[in-house]
Amino acid sequence: MSESKAEQTPTAEELIEELRKAKVSDLLVHTSSLLASLAFGKLAPDVRDLEQARVAIDALAALEPLLEEDRRRDIQQVLANLRLAYAEAAGSGSER
Repeated sequence: MSESKAEQTPTAEELIEELRKAKVSDLLVHTSSLLASLAFGKLAPDVRDLEQARVAIDALAALEPLLEEDRRRDIQQVLANLRLAYAEAAGSGSER
C-alpha cells in the first residue's frame, strides 16, 4: 500500500464526474433503503424512538411515488410492515 492519502482521495473533478454519471432513481432506492433501516431501528425495543421512526416512515412514504414501478411495490410492502410495527410499538406505550 504505497499510495498516499492524497492519491486515494478523489479530486473535485472526479466527484463531479461521478455525480454526472449517477442516476437519480438509484439514489432514491438507496435513500429509501436507508430510511427503512433507520425506521426499523428506531422501533427496536431497546431504542424505541417513535418520533424519529415516524419521520423516517413519512419520508419513505413521500419518496415512494417517485420510485420505478418494480421498486415501488417493494417499498409499499416495507411501508406496510413499518406502519404495523409502529402501531404495535405505539400501543405498547414503552417509548424511551
